[in-house]
Amino acid sequence: MISIVIAEDHQSLIDGIKVFLEYEEDITVVGEANDGKKLLDIVIKKKPDVVITDIRMPKMDGITATKLIKKELPDCHVIAFTMYDQDEAITQMQEAGASGYIMKNSPLKTVLSVVRRVVSGEKVFDTPIQPQKAENKSIPLSKREMEIVKLVGEGKTSQEIAELLFIEKSTVDTHRKNILKKLNLQGKSELLRFSMERKYDF
Repeated sequence: MISIVIAEDHQSLIDGIKVFLEYEEDITVVGEANDGKKLLDIVIKKKPDVVITDIRMPKMDGITATKLIKKELPDCHVIAFTMYDQDEAITQMQEAGASGYIMKNSPLKTVLSVVRRVVSGEKVFDTPIQPQKAENKSIPLSKREMEIVKLVGEGKTSQEIAELLFIEKSTVDTHRKNILKKLNLQGKSELLRFSMERKYDF
């Protein structure tokens, strides 16, 4: 029997995976978590064969959680389940000890296939990579602006960014305006989307 723990901050995705997997006689979901710290607690307690985890989660991200899981349970197979297909994110998960990498828009049959493949000893990192790495090198942002983009991608507000970087909120707002202008983005929503897509590239 293959035991699985699922970590994802959107409960609906967890529920969807569980409903799909419950029809497999050799698979059982033994735990679920909505943040990285809870994931680590459950994994240490349940000692599953496989962990399916998002990369971007509250309290502790999936990369850090994977490192700690592999330290405690070297034989546990960790699979990243994420919307990020940047090569830097994949590399970081590989270095953390993950065995596989699945995009969230993949069919659930793919999730099942990857679970079985990693348990059999395979490494599954055949996610298509967007050819954006060369472009990233030419993004006209200063080091401070790139720091702010990364924090925006982590869901931080201007006030939270100001406190983390020990600067005034007005300074953060000015940086955000400059970032919008440099990247030709229109408003907060476009900046947030860009930041979430690119935060692992900086």
